[in-house]
Amino acid sequence: MTLRVAADTGGTFTDFVAVDEETGRIDIAKVPSTPGDPSEAVVAGLREVAASSAVSFFSHGTTVGTNALLEGKGARTALLVTEGFRGVYEVREQTRGYGHAIFDFFFRRQDPLARPRETLEVPERVGADGAVVRPLDPAAASRIAQQVRDLGVESVAVCLLFSFRDDRHERMLRDALSRVLPEVPVSLSSAVLPQVREYHRLATTVANAYLRPTLGRYLGRLESRLGEAGVRTPRRYVMQSNGGVTTLGRAAERAVATIVSGPAAGVIACETIGRAAGRADLVTFDMGGTSCDVALVRGGRATTTAQTKIAGHDVAVPMLDIHTVSAGGGTIARAERIGGTARLRVGPDSAGARPGPVAYGAGGTQPTITDAHAVLGTLSADAALGGRVSLDVRAAREAVRREIAEPLGLTIAAAAAGMLRVVDVQMGEAIKAITTRRGFDLREFTLVAFGGAGPLHAARLARELGLREVLVPPHPGVTSALSLLVSDVRHDHVRSRLDRLDELAPRTAESEFMGLEDAATAELRDEGFAPESIQLRRALDLRYLGQGYELTTPIEPGPIDPRAIRAAFDAEHERQFGHAALDRAVEVVSYRVAAIGRVVPLALARVPAADGPVEQACVGEREAGLGEHGEPVRCAVYERSRLRAGHGFAGPAIVRQLDATTCVLPGQRVEVDAFGDLVISELGGGRGAESPDR
Repeated sequence: MTLRVAADTGGTFTDFVAVDEETGRIDIAKVPSTPGDPSEAVVAGLREVAASSAVSFFSHGTTVGTNALLEGKGARTALLVTEGFRGVYEVREQTRGYGHAIFDFFFRRQDPLARPRETLEVPERVGADGAVVRPLDPAAASRIAQQVRDLGVESVAVCLLFSFRDDRHERMLRDALSRVLPEVPVSLSSAVLPQVREYHRLATTVANAYLRPTLGRYLGRLESRLGEAGVRTPRRYVMQSNGGVTTLGRAAERAVATIVSGPAAGVIACETIGRAAGRADLVTFDMGGTSCDVALVRGGRATTTAQTKIAGHDVAVPMLDIHTVSAGGGTIARAERIGGTARLRVGPDSAGARPGPVAYGAGGTQPTITDAHAVLGTLSADAALGGRVSLDVRAAREAVRREIAEPLGLTIAAAAAGMLRVVDVQMGEAIKAITTRRGFDLREFTLVAFGGAGPLHAARLARELGLREVLVPPHPGVTSALSLLVSDVRHDHVRSRLDRLDELAPRTAESEFMGLEDAATAELRDEGFAPESIQLRRALDLRYLGQGYELTTPIEPGPIDPRAIRAAFDAEHERQFGHAALDRAVEVVSYRVAAIGRVVPLALARVPAADGPVEQACVGEREAGLGEHGEPVRCAVYERSRLRAGHGFAGPAIVRQLDATTCVLPGQRVEVDAFGDLVISELGGGRGAESPDR
């Protein structure tokens, strides 16, 4: 027996999936996360789902880098910049953001990750054309290395002007630093992000340096613990923000590429699930214990971005375009009094894994979204937490009464319903941010709901936003972990070179692409991939001459065709921004290559066809707050493991299983497809129509 095992660390639980490569059997488990050292939960869960000696493939989604950035707990970092440019990092983009920040009299930027007093200037200069204007004296490099040593830092970021055209000075500094600080990691901008835009290249390199020691120590502990547990396979991977996995060693060096590791896994899982279900346009909805992550899949492929902000810090690496809000099962609700008015506030803080929601019985005192569900009966007292602990509904009711209902003058049920209503609005705004505000019609999309709490909220969100339908995968609580087993290894390479598209010589473009492809292919071969398992994807960053931003445009294999590339760029620019400047020249800014090492795919298992009525899966009834305003209604309760392909039933209903609970509203209908997905839609295309069960 050989097993593929995945471990996805979340804020409340760490999820596990083990797949037998010979039989296709899937085993799942959830264990409480251990924030102090996430590797403890990883090893504990691994022992539950697999015999370590049988593990042939291990993949991991981690929040270590994300949390270090969010909580400001990265390494003390020094920054080396070209002489005369030490203010680039502090000045940033000279903007204060969008939305409420524009009107905030007390607005304050996040403190830089590398402090001004630990920023040193280097006497050197490379020109925009790559020519050395001022050589770096080796003696000066050694002197600067000594100054860095005296600072007592844990990591170093080096970002010299135009080093992406000539990186010799950055490499000289790295070598000088390694001689006096052999244990301190050095991040070079020419390796982390060799492209134009000085500030974003610098900010990304600093973020990598800031996270590298923390993530490196964690992955080192994890690797040691896996070895002690008997996991000897060399195929040990970490999910990256770009939707591909990489080796533990490379992840430690490129820490900034793992910032949205966990959420990225869920989006890739939805691509696979949607493809099997025949649905190419999806909104992915991952609601866990501490946050809600949403993303868009168009034409079967997740949308990506080359630049984002995390906790107020700019990061410019290829990643899936994921929008995150602080809304999860552990999100805390409070009654606030402002002047003479009391109001309900939900989030952004979370009870996390410890102490967790009040209903967990682990010491929590503040009511959370999970507690609101326990009060309303959408989660029942026998709804075990990952198969471990039953909910304490009485304690949840008392917390909601004390902290929310009495201060606001509401009944307990109304207070709980209000908590859910507020968090639904927050998540709805996140979905609109990536869809309707970008010109997409939500009626054309399927909402894929997963995470431990996603299926509890998806039916109401879909109704309120007008989505076509909801799809709940067979194991929603561990869907992100399942994705880790089907994600390919991926390395992204980029290099900036400015050329007018209509003057671009095919030989020049081919030379740039080949240089990137050779480096990318060498990486994958070092990791054991045969040539036939390697796929290369090309893209160009393009802009109209004079623009301050660019769009990434995929390029078909083969000779460069400037006319076809121009047409594709114009069409995408018009779709995104409502216009195309057909009379303006187009400029190439950067060349991109994504190198993909194909992992042997796992076929999604089909469920048996129904051989009896759906009533065989019904295990009882109970009252739950599924009415239009959260009022209690009588619901049928179905056991997910008993549902078969072809079964169908109308709401109101609740579907329970080990890793999640799914709510179906009155006026909605569920169909079970061939892969065991629950497909929820409005009866008769609208609310309230009736349809017989079968």
